[in-house]
Amino acid sequence: MQFHALAHELRAPKHYLYSATGPTPTSAFFSLFGSWKMRQTNKKMLKKHRLPPSRNRSKLVIASFELRRCTRSQFDRMGLQIFRTVQEVTQWRTGAVGDRRKISIGFVPTMGCLHAGHASLIKQCRESNDYVVVSIFVNPSQFAPTEDLDKYPRTLANDIDLLKELNVDVLFQPSPHEMYPQGIPLHVSEQRGPFVTVLGVSEMLEGSTRPNFFRGVATVVTKLLNIVMPDVAYFGQKDIQQFIVLNVMVQELFVNTKLVMMPICRDSSGLALSSRNKYLCQDSLKVASSIYAGLSAATTLIKEQECVVERETILTKIGHIWEPYVQSGDFEIDYISIADIKSLAEKREIKPQEDGLTVISCAVYVRDRKHPETQVRLIDNIIL
Repeated sequence: MQFHALAHELRAPKHYLYSATGPTPTSAFFSLFGSWKMRQTNKKMLKKHRLPPSRNRSKLVIASFELRRCTRSQFDRMGLQIFRTVQEVTQWRTGAVGDRRKISIGFVPTMGCLHAGHASLIKQCRESNDYVVVSIFVNPSQFAPTEDLDKYPRTLANDIDLLKELNVDVLFQPSPHEMYPQGIPLHVSEQRGPFVTVLGVSEMLEGSTRPNFFRGVATVVTKLLNIVMPDVAYFGQKDIQQFIVLNVMVQELFVNTKLVMMPICRDSSGLALSSRNKYLCQDSLKVASSIYAGLSAATTLIKEQECVVERETILTKIGHIWEPYVQSGDFEIDYISIADIKSLAEKREIKPQEDGLTVISCAVYVRDRKHPETQVRLIDNIIL
């Protein structure tokens, strides 16, 4: 038996008059039998609340429920709700959770242009939580003045359709002004207001090429977690350094949200799914799949060895796969890292038995063969 949406807003135990089509709240306990006066009252209530014809009234049952003990799954879904202000999200969260402590909220922050990788995060979030909140916000503070903020792909209509298919409860789609009330110019020297910097794991790899990238990421995620206040937030392994930075942030700032990292989603060629893949033609996407081929070859090499594998041996193996594309101008390697998965400190050697302690990551600029002036920066990694 499903509950009417109105039941969701009630906090105290109420008596309900039920039919096959749903509940009808009443202010007193009505019996289907009894005195003439009570029967007349029943007729008025049945007419007022448009219950089924008399032939179906025999199906009516009377029940009482302690609503404050109910979980999210007991209520009809209201469909996707779209909020654009912090106040709207706060009001929704207050009404959704109330004093029911068993309600869980899962959160998937995104920049839109959703693909199967995002869908996998949302599906896991849906399976594990009572409510699912997704944000779409292209965060200006993580883009440098020379980067592609204006060109970043935006597919809001398609994104909303996908969120509806995945039974998402709330889409939070704020404006830049909502997230940064003092404005957010791309030049750091012109920015005003609070920002979050996580020292020690932000400066290397992505941080060496994009110095203020993780400052912007940590800041916007802190804001989003404070707004949504989720129990769990989901991130993809493709951005593994981002996850490491954010995990340090939530632990050391005592943010009461658990972060979960989900495996990378890949296409049939092994290429990691990314919103930036849209910038490349089909021929260049085939070339880009060699990024994963190089990482996979290194993984196979390490697993086949029974002794310690030197760093240079691993880099040589990857280089053997990538060299033809470097020579042709299709690849320009930004970095290759073989590092500890917690500290991101580079390793000189790998021990085969150290499962889950090392990550091989990379960033590669891939030239679009249809538009040679366009280079797309793609990242990928494998956890050993």
